[in-house]
Formats: sequence, C-alpha cells, structure tokens
Amino acid sequence: MPKLRKQTFETAIIERYQRRESSVEEALIEMYLAGVSVRRVEDITEALWGTRVSPGTVSHLNKKIYAKIDDWRQRPIEGNHPYVFLDGIVMKRSWAGEVRNESLLVAIGVTTEGYREILGIMEGPKEDKSGWCSFLHHLADRGLTGVQLMIVSDACRGLVESTAEVIPDAQWQRCVVHFYRNVFSLVPSGKVRDVTGMLKAIHAQEDRKAVAEKMKAVIGDLRAMKLNKAAELLEENGHETLTYYGFPDSHWIKLRTNNPLERIMREIRRRTRVVGAFPDGKSCLNLAAARLRHIAGTQWSARKYMYMAPLFADQTQRADVA
Repeated sequence: MPKLRKQTFETAIIERYQRRESSVEEALIEMYLAGVSVRRVEDITEALWGTRVSPGTVSHLNKKIYAKIDDWRQRPIEGNHPYVFLDGIVMKRSWAGEVRNESLLVAIGVTTEGYREILGIMEGPKEDKSGWCSFLHHLADRGLTGVQLMIVSDACRGLVESTAEVIPDAQWQRCVVHFYRNVFSLVPSGKVRDVTGMLKAIHAQEDRKAVAEKMKAVIGDLRAMKLNKAAELLEENGHETLTYYGFPDSHWIKLRTNNPLERIMREIRRRTRVVGAFPDGKSCLNLAAARLRHIAGTQWSARKYMYMAPLFADQTQRADVA
C-alpha cells in the first residue's frame, strides 16, 4: 500500500480489507462442489499459490452458498413430469457420540419435452412410509404434476403405499435389475447364469400377453430345477416389473430400470465417501444437494433423454377409442 497520508488509494483488482480475489473464492467453492475433497483442495492451492488453504476457510466459503442451495431445493417445480424415478441412499452421521444411519431421498423426472430434471432431495431417518410420504408431499406442494409412472428400485411397502396415497393416478414400476438381484439371492451361484438368461427372456417379449406366457413357463422351469423359492418370488412379484409394457415400446429400455438415478447416487456416494460420518444431518443434506445442483447445471439436464411424442400419441388414440 503506498504511504500517501492525505490521498485515498484503492487497487483496481482487490478491494479494501479483502484478502482474496472473488474469483479465487469462487474457484475454491466450485472445486468443493464438483467433488474435490477438502484435503485435495488444500493440496491444489498449495501447488498453485504456494500457500495451503485451511479446511475452516473452505467451510466458511461453502456457508455462503448453502442458502442458495436451500433455495434451489425449495424452488417451484414447473410443467408436467410423466416419468419420475425415486430412490434413497444411506449416509453415516454422528448422533450423541454414536454413528447412525441417515437416509437421503432423491427424485428425478422426465419432462413432457423429454429432458431430465432433478426434482428434489430430502433428509429422512428411514426409508419408511412416513419418510417417503413426507418427501412426496414435499414434491407435490412444490408443483409436481402429471406423473404417470414412478420407477422405484425395490418394492418398499412404505414407498408403494405413499405413492398410492399422495399420487394416486400414477402407476409404479419395480426396477428389473434390482428384482433380478432379489431372485439371485435365492439361487446357487452355479446356476445364476442360467437363471439370468431365463429372466432376461421374460422382459425381451414383444407384448404383455407374450410376457405372461413366458413368465409362466420360466416359473415351471425354476420349479423343475428345484429352485422353488425363486419360482415363488417370481410368481408373486414378477408382475411388478411389467408395468412399463403399458407405455410406448420406444421408452421400455429406459423405464424398466432405475439406472438413471443409480448413476446419480453413485456420484453422491463418491463425493461423500471421503467425509465418512457427517457431524449432523444438515451438512450431509447440503453436500449431497450441492452435488445434485452441480449435476443439474451440466449437459445432463440439457441433453434430451426421451422422445415423448409416442406417449402423447398413444394417449390420444386411447381417448379416441374410449
């Protein structure tokens, strides 16, 4: 600072009492939200500037955007979303000196134009009916409408009951991949490959009638292989994986699994794994929501995911027939 006693002087780059340029702060925040751990941020700053930024500094900077993240979580949901994917992820958090599980419930949807959108995330103690019901009410209160099909990982009783209560007009589809895993848990490892081909043959049929016939045949084959428990599971719950047959065939491959949301869950897990146990549920929710907000701002949401014209064409044709 020049020693000019009677004249004011301010630099054109750094304002008075400012120790870092704003672009540096923004870069630190973006690194953290993009999935770079706090320790890695320290290493990067030391390599670039020769000084190490403390974890407290990064935490202080992140608090500046947590209000924006909360506003993003509470933003109104505009337009209709015919397809909605739901899933939960379990995190670790400290509670009264103990480490307990904490669930984060996440929803993404497909708009009438065919683009994906992250609809919301909420903290829930458990993936039970009360947690899912609160989450679905949260989405409905923000404007979620036009849901025709909800794709879920497992047939969680609480989720199914909550869906029927909050969004009664929506059908639900059980993820085919997760159902296969449930069947495999009842099959010896030596026969998993054979059973995999049998299950895939069911969901490779061209229409619902052919699916029913094929499923009946596979159930008989499983009983002949002495896999009675697997046959019972397929007989009792196999129909839960066939809801997508009531929608356009061009959408089937993307509706029969919960893979679009599973990829996002892996991103959340990758980012939160370095933290371990969170000090509280709020910090866990903020970090996961920040990661979702970062994903929403990428090409993920800007790239068209489905061509939706066949859906509305089928509905128009059915209305005309009725």
